Amino acid sequence: MSHKIYVGNLSYGTSEESFRSMFEAHGQVESVKLVRDRETGRLKGFGFIEMATAEEAQAAIEALNGQEIDGRKLVVNEARPQEPRRNGGGGGGGHRRHGGGGGGGHGRNRY
Repeated sequence: MSHKIYVGNLSYGTSEESFRSMFEAHGQVESVKLVRDRETGRLKGFGFIEMATAEEAQAAIEALNGQEIDGRKLVVNEARPQEPRRNGGGGGGGHRRHGGGGGGGHGRNRY
């Protein structure tokens, strides 16, 4: 079972290859994920690494947390499970504003 690590405060110029190589010094890297903005494709400054064992993951966390890479101090720790996403504002009630329901003068002082 692989062990997922969160890495924050990455330089926006970080490549997947350089990201992977930082962690390969501490064990077998199973996967690499740099998070990008959906619209611009620009890096968001954080990513995830999956290491093969808990021992390798812990060694990487201890060695790299707080290290300065490309002028930025990395934040490296065990990734927490992703929380369920909430509907992003506006989805649950927009239909009430447009058409139907709510009065707005219908039937009152009509002719």
